[in-house]
Amino acid sequence: MSALPRFALLASLVAASLTLPAVAVEAPASPAGVTAVTLSQQAPIHWVSVAQIARSLDGLPPMAVGFDIDDTLLFSSPGFYRGKQEFSPNDESYLKNPAFWEKMNNGWDAFSVPKEVGKALIAMHLQRGDHIYFVTGRSATKTETVSQTLQQTMGIPADRLNPVIFAGDQPGQNTKVQWLKEKQMKVFYGDADGDIKAAQEIGIRGIRLLRAANSTYRPLPLAGALGEEVIVNSQY
Repeated sequence: MSALPRFALLASLVAASLTLPAVAVEAPASPAGVTAVTLSQQAPIHWVSVAQIARSLDGLPPMAVGFDIDDTLLFSSPGFYRGKQEFSPNDESYLKNPAFWEKMNNGWDAFSVPKEVGKALIAMHLQRGDHIYFVTGRSATKTETVSQTLQQTMGIPADRLNPVIFAGDQPGQNTKVQWLKEKQMKVFYGDADGDIKAAQEIGIRGIRLLRAANSTYRPLPLAGALGEEVIVNSQY
């Protein structure tokens, strides 16, 4: 073959290579999985189940127990998200706006999702004959439908329902403490540090429920950091 045909062939191959699409070279995939070491690197949390809580109460007479509401019994972020967009999209001042609380306490819980763990806990305490109270940090309003929402979503008979206690929010004060004392509660369930601290302040059993990862109430608390029991799978 002469030099000219060889040059023509080489030129055509180079031209073809320039017109072909680039082929991406994938980096080696990182290995997926865990080892016994990574599995064992867990926080020393006192995990409990609803069944274990029930067994721990076996033989005890009916008692007063309390529940926080938001992120404990109800995933109520939809209403809080709507309130922020409507009343103060750039800050948290909507939480001090009576107009927001009128909406939230009188209808917006129709968009709240009842937590399955809450239903299970309420059913267990009803079966025991316990007196169930709801203590929330929400601001009080002249009227409210939150009690009715809890009765319907948690399956509480009308004659066993205690109206929601609206403790409100006061800077530097845990407003739930006085109600836990007044109702002589023995157990209080909540998702926030303030709930557990209120129970611990008066020497009763505080049990943590996990706050859902997509809750609008941020930052997420460190469950178990106060030495309290934490219910497994309680984020929903």
